Amino acid sequence: MSYDPLENFKALLVQVDPKATHYKSMQQENYTVWAEYGTIALRGNDTTSERVYKVQVDRFTKAENDSVAAAITAMLDEQCVGYEYLVDYEQDTGYIHHIWDCKVD
Repeated sequence: MSYDPLENFKALLVQVDPKATHYKSMQQENYTVWAEYGTIALRGNDTTSERVYKVQVDRFTKAENDSVAAAITAMLDEQCVGYEYLVDYEQDTGYIHHIWDCKVD
């Protein structure tokens, strides 16, 4: 069986938030979604030597100090996943939107 970086990433994420879903969520309260949105092909010796997936994780919460958001950051750090972190407040919904733009290989 071959290694699937996206399945591995999903397994890590659901350890932190068992209710995390791919692409969309039907939850009405705090929730986490994730989706891949592209790849980066790393080249060497005239061939693709590695493919890195660009994955976005979104945590929507109304809690200012959300423990799941903190746990996602800790998991990414522990697993040495490269990421850029952003946060936004969405006035129309009242959600704090945590965004991790990750590089997964």
